Amino acid sequence: MSLSGWMILNKIKIFLTDIDGVWTDGGMYYDENGNEYKKFNTYDSAGVLYCHLIGIKTGIVTGESSNAVLLRAKKLGINYCYTGVDDKVSVISNLLSKLSFKWSEVAYIGDDINDIKVLKKVGLSACPSSAPNYIKDIVDLVIDLKGGEGCFRSFVEYYLKENEKLDFAINEYLKNI
Repeated sequence: MSLSGWMILNKIKIFLTDIDGVWTDGGMYYDENGNEYKKFNTYDSAGVLYCHLIGIKTGIVTGESSNAVLLRAKKLGINYCYTGVDDKVSVISNLLSKLSFKWSEVAYIGDDINDIKVLKKVGLSACPSSAPNYIKDIVDLVIDLKGGEGCFRSFVEYYLKENEKLDFAINEYLKNI
């Protein structure tokens, strides 16, 4: 991972993320009754925790309609969760308007064609190493992990390290246990 010269980092107010291919390996698992299953990597939950400890909001914006995503978001205390989204730019624009945030104050990680418009608008963009090259070519940061291997956490930790806030977040956590 490398991101040089990014002064905008200190201005991030919300981390938004896609799910399939970022928090998961992109696989879709179905049983014989048509029930869908997703495998989440628990490492990503620390990314949400770190954001909350330093006052940054979190959100999910995914094209898939999935109860599993809603349950995971609720369990982790993710501030905003939008599933079944066709137009991510519109949904995020509405959220930013409600929060009085600017696109430049958004960090977003996505991995596929339906993320391109968002990745091009945000202040800080990233993708997992498993994303197609045309996604890697437009993001600020390519995470060294594949989707489903803790990419969201790695993205958040990179941001915190670059802004000298990782130790603070860890110490805040340790004070509360």
